[in-house]
Amino acid sequence: QVQLVESGGGLVQAGGSLRLSCAASGRTFSSYVMGWFRQAPGKEREFVTAIGWTGLTTYFADSVKGRFTISRDNAKNTVYLQMNSLKPEDTAVYYCAARSGPIVVHTSSGYNYWGQGTQVTVSS
Repeated sequence: QVQLVESGGGLVQAGGSLRLSCAASGRTFSSYVMGWFRQAPGKEREFVTAIGWTGLTTYFADSVKGRFTISRDNAKNTVYLQMNSLKPEDTAVYYCAARSGPIVVHTSSGYNYWGQGTQVTVSS
């Protein structure tokens, strides 16, 4: 069982930056693939980025490539999402997710555990 708690959301102007954190409970954090998803009002939840066990493997949605980075600190049981050059279309609730096993996947159905989400609002 893994519990995930996101933090770091807020209101930022277009072009600004935010860093989201996701703290995980449990002693086996390093054996989970971690992902970030987001859901805007009236839209389906969409994949943003994911990171493998060691942090060497990362994947990004085309919409955030070059602007967002993902990293993890297994000693702190935490995964981070650094968001730069934010756009109004990045406005959404951002969810942290964990997947047991080594395979990094892009679909929400592949993740076993979810956080409660944190709101990110980008004003124009």
